[in-house]
Amino acid sequence: MESHFERIAYHYWAPFGLHKPFDASLILNIYHNELLKEDIFSQQKIVMLEISQYLERYLWLNFDPEKSTKEHIMSIVVMINEKYRERISAWQCIVERPDFFPEFFYNLLSLAYNTDESQLNFIERSAIAAFDDVINFSRFFNPLLHASNLITYSTLSSLIKSEIGDLFCQLMTMLKFYSRFEIDEITGEPLTTSQVLRHYKHITGLQKAAFMYFRESMKEFCLLNVSAIDSRKALLKQFGSMSNDDLYKFAEYLHLVKKLERSDSIPLGKQFLSEAVTLHCERRVNQLQQLNEQPLYPTEKMIWDENLVPYDEYNGHDVLPLNKLNLQFLTLHDYLLRNFNLFQMESTYEIRKDIEDTVFRMKPWIHESAKDQIIWGGWARMALPLQSFQFVEVSKPLVGEKSPAVVRADVSVNVPIRKDIRTEWEDLRKHDVCFLLKCRPKISVDGKYDTRKPFKDQIDVIYVRGCEIEGMLDSSGNVIEEYAAYEKKPHLTGDQRTFRVWLDENQYRLDLENDPEQSIDQIYHSFNLLVRRDPRTNNFKAVLSTIRQLLNTECVVPDWIHDIILGYGDAHSAHYKHMNNVVASLDFCDTFISYKHLLASFPSQKIVTSNDDPSLHPPPYRLTFKELEPQHNVDLSQRDTSIFVESYVVPSRGPYPHVEPRKNAILFTPAQIEAIKSGMQPGLTMVVGPPGAGKTDVAVQIISNIYHNWPEQKTLVVTHSNQALNQLFEKIMALDVDERHLLRLGHGEEALETEKDFSRYGRVNYVLKTRLELLNEVEKLQQSLEVPGDVAYTCETAGHFFLYQVFARWEKFESDVLIMSRNSSPDPSIIVKKFPFTKYFDDAPQPLFKGISFSEDWNIAQGCWRYIRRIFTQLEEFRSFELLRSGRDRTDYLLVKEAKIIAMTCTHAALRRKELVELGFRYDNILMEEAAQILEVETFVPLLLQNPQDGRNRLKRWIMIGDHHQLPPVVQNLAFQKYSNMEQSLFARFVRLGVPHVLLDRQDFIHNFYSEILFPLVYQFIFIALSLDEYRTMNAGFVFNYQFIDVPDFNGIGEETPNPYFYQNLGEAEYAVALFTYMRILGYPHDKISIITTYNGQASLLRDVVQRRCAENPLIGVPHKISTVDKYQGQQNDYIILSLVRTKNIGHIRDVRRLIVALSRARLGLYVLGRAELYRNCFELAPAFQRLYKHPLKLLLIPDEPFPSSRKVLEAVPPAQSLEIQDTIHMCRFVHELYAKNVDQLKISYKKHMKDYFEARQVRLFFFIFLTEAAEAAKTEEEKGVAEPAVDDNMEVDITFESMDFELQDPAKLGK
Repeated sequence: MESHFERIAYHYWAPFGLHKPFDASLILNIYHNELLKEDIFSQQKIVMLEISQYLERYLWLNFDPEKSTKEHIMSIVVMINEKYRERISAWQCIVERPDFFPEFFYNLLSLAYNTDESQLNFIERSAIAAFDDVINFSRFFNPLLHASNLITYSTLSSLIKSEIGDLFCQLMTMLKFYSRFEIDEITGEPLTTSQVLRHYKHITGLQKAAFMYFRESMKEFCLLNVSAIDSRKALLKQFGSMSNDDLYKFAEYLHLVKKLERSDSIPLGKQFLSEAVTLHCERRVNQLQQLNEQPLYPTEKMIWDENLVPYDEYNGHDVLPLNKLNLQFLTLHDYLLRNFNLFQMESTYEIRKDIEDTVFRMKPWIHESAKDQIIWGGWARMALPLQSFQFVEVSKPLVGEKSPAVVRADVSVNVPIRKDIRTEWEDLRKHDVCFLLKCRPKISVDGKYDTRKPFKDQIDVIYVRGCEIEGMLDSSGNVIEEYAAYEKKPHLTGDQRTFRVWLDENQYRLDLENDPEQSIDQIYHSFNLLVRRDPRTNNFKAVLSTIRQLLNTECVVPDWIHDIILGYGDAHSAHYKHMNNVVASLDFCDTFISYKHLLASFPSQKIVTSNDDPSLHPPPYRLTFKELEPQHNVDLSQRDTSIFVESYVVPSRGPYPHVEPRKNAILFTPAQIEAIKSGMQPGLTMVVGPPGAGKTDVAVQIISNIYHNWPEQKTLVVTHSNQALNQLFEKIMALDVDERHLLRLGHGEEALETEKDFSRYGRVNYVLKTRLELLNEVEKLQQSLEVPGDVAYTCETAGHFFLYQVFARWEKFESDVLIMSRNSSPDPSIIVKKFPFTKYFDDAPQPLFKGISFSEDWNIAQGCWRYIRRIFTQLEEFRSFELLRSGRDRTDYLLVKEAKIIAMTCTHAALRRKELVELGFRYDNILMEEAAQILEVETFVPLLLQNPQDGRNRLKRWIMIGDHHQLPPVVQNLAFQKYSNMEQSLFARFVRLGVPHVLLDRQDFIHNFYSEILFPLVYQFIFIALSLDEYRTMNAGFVFNYQFIDVPDFNGIGEETPNPYFYQNLGEAEYAVALFTYMRILGYPHDKISIITTYNGQASLLRDVVQRRCAENPLIGVPHKISTVDKYQGQQNDYIILSLVRTKNIGHIRDVRRLIVALSRARLGLYVLGRAELYRNCFELAPAFQRLYKHPLKLLLIPDEPFPSSRKVLEAVPPAQSLEIQDTIHMCRFVHELYAKNVDQLKISYKKHMKDYFEARQVRLFFFIFLTEAAEAAKTEEEKGVAEPAVDDNMEVDITFESMDFELQDPAKLGK
């Protein structure tokens, strides 16, 4: 079948084939005989035809409105729908040839008009709910919906009550929810509490009407209070007792049915009338109260409900009862509620995967004699059989609530003997989430489970309840404090451990309401398994709690961004040029390297200075943008757009070289300067930049400029990953930002490539250490001034010393100098004689004063005074740390008062929002890196990490930096990803809405294969390549710096799928590891090489092959990273080996965003392993692969060329020096022989490297000991702990050099 389509494509439309003339009968034949059989479309054949460019190169290219048949039109529709299903660009070919599109669409509508109505049911039922969640539709759709009584008819239908009607019931529930959403349908404003309560006034009016017109049949309805009659149950009871005539008249009074003439009979039944009136009169459900009474943990019903949480087999065609993330939202409540529901469903999907995997590993078997017991035939790292469960506390509900305030219980398990697993269980931290399960197996002892078959068919999970760890109990039954010192923690004996847990109060109430006497014991005392999850992916409960807190809070987002977040209003309204508080004059600090750089940064604008001599204008500069100043009654074409430039001198900070400000050394491009300028202005700034375009450098410069222009403001830095946060911090530290104002929240700071600790406690230790150093400086100053007493004892005594001794001397000196300066030619020696702190600066570069120029010496004296005054200014700031004694108080004070630049990941922001708000955390600016990789709700939460002031949000700037052309946020479930559009980031949505953004269009530091391969895909602009020396040379041992390597079948096998969606290719794995080994033999550093792939299965296989081939050989080692493309996003390395894996179908690399990430991870060398014929036809990938295919598809090597290479780019290689590799076996044998020939030289190089390594490590060890001792000296007595024993790093071990093993391996033993 595959060769059949390839043959047709080759003859008619394939880009590489010999094309025959257009044949309309071919389209007719393909449509009826291939695509459509028995009125059902063949999905597999549709996929194959679409990949072959059937739409782009045949259907649309030959479309003629006058001659094209129904089959031609429908074939185009099928191909476009398939592109939408795959979520790839569907309209590109039509945009390139748009002339016939109006006629095509008209012909399509004509076909649809003639279609049988029954075929439109699918479209109608999916569209109805979609119409009601967008305000532009709902204000017109809702009156039609209510007039048609669609909800009433659906509620009474037999479908909704049948077993197969579950999906229909859930869809109607969604429709009913949005048809009565708390919003004014005309204005679009959310309803206030008083407006929602208008219902009571409405019911009171109905009671009066009932008393007047239906007194006999509605007597009870007239006299009871509102809350007793407005529930659904009470209304149905009331209307059930009325006659059909009275009920119709009552419905007629409510204008729900048409008025009847006297002779007309009642056309509607009593059940319909009762339902219609009840729907109109019943109390509107309080959405917030309903949410607050909802459990946060999923139960067994939700986990295995495939309508709510589909499995991976979602095909993109079915309708699901799920919310969608569109471009627009009704209100902020609707925005948060949709994200809450989808995040909960996605978390449930991940929990289900973990539970099924864990329970399969535990192998529960039916007990032969005791029906209530289970035999566990296996084991799992993440689960233990439950020994006992006991309630400890069920407290009374708080006032106004239904659920208990607290539900606590003790659960006991026997921990394993293996030390590592035992430690993992004992290290369960406070607030970690676990799950309690009751499993009922269906298989007897020694039965085998098949993970390929459905889980539910093999094991019944009767109950699932979530719980949150409070702590582990000691032998006395008390909770062990999590942060207790190691020596104070009790030593537990035996294997049994008991954990105290919090249960979900709302779930407990619901279980109690189901059956007060039986349900609690039946559920909670029947659990037989405790399951934990990986802490890195187990934060769903905290995030859901945060979203629920936001829903319960009066969410106050800045006025200037409110409408844009909801998707309405002018998309340009938050741009700085449209803001009322725009700043016309900005200090760009060290942004510009020179005056020439400044001129080049504004090529289209006039630069005005006070002096035309460039030598008189050294940086830094203060720029005034005339276009941002008010220009009243001036025509737009006549407005002044010039820039006035002022140069100024940075005041001296002292006579020591180390106090000189650190300066930026990057020559920013005009686009980058515009991004920096926009980021300094109030409002929303969006920066889009491809890989290597300097996004991080722009972010760092914006932060630095805001820090210097507005030192009183705080900036919150948020990223998607810890790695991006660390990169930002490392670059911020290189600029002129005071270290004491930097703070890093969350985990990951240990990966910073610096010896400094920027965590909370690390910053506190830094402050305490700096305080001691400054007090030593005070003591030195005291001694130089010969002042008696212990003035350097505390910050307070130092302050008194400054005021009465130091400042007094400076004032006298300043007064004397000012008097002398009135002379026409003041004597410079006066400064030297009268300066009171000369002795203190004896260790500064001498002479301190030149004695030549009075003004120059006076500037030096002022610089010295600034140095002294800065010492006492810092001590005054540090004084609070003397008064606060506990570490927690100090860290909180540091966060709230001291830090100016606070960095965290978006996940940490969502986890810690409540804590930060309670501390009174405040900030003025937000900068988000990797914004296109962050989920909508995780982008929104950082906006609200502070309480509003006077009902307004104090946020002034929001800078978002990212690239929506790269991979979106990770969403594991395909249904949520595709159907609900959950992978949409707020950054990408803003771009689609037309929010202005700055595009970084030039970059000097980029390799030529980026501009040749990558950027023609989506980036249509010029890049300047080869600016660095390392980009001007070729890679040692390779003829080309980048190459696509065609890898044929290995032992007759291409791709394999041992498990669903677990793709592997042993041939590519062996080839990749052999290529890595070849590079190591030539001398490439192992940490400069990474191997990435497009599938988890291949990554697992690669790790196995590396472990077998070279991991234990110290001469070769392992690559820096073996990862998937998705996980490697945001990281780079010098040399990348990319394995594409697939040989039968292109797979998800067809997503251009994934391809961009895959091809942009390398700085100097990229080698792609794949099947060339597979990617030749793909329309979306053609711009990249056509350029890759320009080089030979067989790897060309230069084995005798050592690393590094001196061969220049484009320098020809004689054919005699190169070697062509044919396939995987050839590559493995060649590398084996090369290794054997070079092993002696490798040993010599290795020993030299290890000698240098141990010497460098010794230096680092001494430095670490010094820092540790300094930190300990800065601590108070109660903060000092027990020191860890020192490790002897000089101890050498014997090294065994192993031979390389390249024997062929059995694929069944690798990566499974």
